[in-house]
Amino acid sequence: MSSAARSLFVFGVYLIVAGALFVTIPNLVLPLLAVPTTSEVYIRVVGTLLVLIGVFDLVAARHELTPLIRWSIPLRASVTLFFGAFVLLGLGTPSLLIFSSIDMAGALWTALALRKDR
Repeated sequence: MSSAARSLFVFGVYLIVAGALFVTIPNLVLPLLAVPTTSEVYIRVVGTLLVLIGVFDLVAARHELTPLIRWSIPLRASVTLFFGAFVLLGLGTPSLLIFSSIDMAGALWTALALRKDR
């Protein structure tokens, strides 16, 4: 597995774990992020989407799907823009920036790994 694929694989595992926590025990995780607990289904929907995107990342990494690995970089980096805007607009707590920094770090790791793999 190339370095770039490995970076996306690790990120996929992170998404699957985070998503599984939101699906199974959201009200244990949400307070850790300074987000109110909820009985609404939206957090479990988000968790499901995280798991599915994580699986997609694992498949892309395992099959060395370079175009998808490449496209994951700006998409993951854009999370910082969106989450930052949500915080600035008062739509979310600053804890969102923790998640966006993980996405940005993963995007940078993949970008550097792609450059190294050339």
